[in-house]
This record gives sequence, C-alpha cells and structure tokens, in this order.
Amino acid sequence: MIEHCRGAYPVRMMCRLLSVSPSGYYDAIGRPPSARALANERLLEQVRALHADSDGVWGSPRITDELRFRGETCGRGHRRWPTTWRATSRTTRRTVNG
Repeated sequence: MIEHCRGAYPVRMMCRLLSVSPSGYYDAIGRPPSARALANERLLEQVRALHADSDGVWGSPRITDELRFRGETCGRGHRRWPTTWRATSRTTRRTVNG
C-alpha cells in the first residue's frame, strides 16, 4: 500500500498512520519474497489455469479437489488460495441448470 501511494504522500506519514516504522518498511522492500509467497504464487497460477480450462465455471470446491488430485497440499479447510483468488477479483461464471 505504501509503495502504491508513494508518489502522492510522504512515506514517513504513511508509515506513522499504518503503525510501521520507516526503517522496517525500507528493510521489507529489499527482502526477497518469502517461501510462502512464492508457493502461493505458484498455486495461484495453477488455479488460474484450471479456472480458464473450465471456461470460468469451476469454483473453489471443484478446483480444490483437482489440485488435491494433482498432489497439491490444499484443502477446503485451508482458505489459502480462495482468499488470494478473491483478492484478485476473480469470480466464477454462474450457470443455470435447466
């Protein structure tokens, strides 16, 4: 968020409002992505591919089942990729049974 608004507002002010130290912010910028962040990105790529292959019809339960079938460690109780999916504003296409 700070990086996104950096041109419009001073970094120190945003850090103060978000309760982040400026030194902590600048340290975090230089760090490489964590192993979890890299794993989430890899998982999200697979989810996007499955969603596209299903023409946007499959939702989280069906995609989760397919990922588990492929050997990925994700389950319905773990809201890891559906939360990330919602953050990217993706939705499934609604179909009418008839």
